[in-house]
Amino acid sequence: MQHSYFVYITTNTYRTTLYIGMTNNIQRRLSQHVFDNQNAKKSFAGKYGCIYLVYYETFEFPKQAILREKELKKWRREKKNKLIANFNPKWETLNNQVF
Repeated sequence: MQHSYFVYITTNTYRTTLYIGMTNNIQRRLSQHVFDNQNAKKSFAGKYGCIYLVYYETFEFPKQAILREKELKKWRREKKNKLIANFNPKWETLNNQVF
């Protein structure tokens, strides 16, 4: 049985704030972001409206994904922007690709 783990980046409507996360169920996690945005807004993603998936990577093992998530979180914004632009040049919302 093969598992998939995801490192993903979501953003807000204006593409001004980025949220980096890791999950083993990207569909469920994106739904949680949307729910957080519509309700209490206590989470970072909810507070800043980061519900639009613009980047993701898949890993076979959770440790790989955790290390990658930590790596990306340390990057400067410019480097994150380049990563997203290389993967998704128009910064299109990719939510429908993973559902």
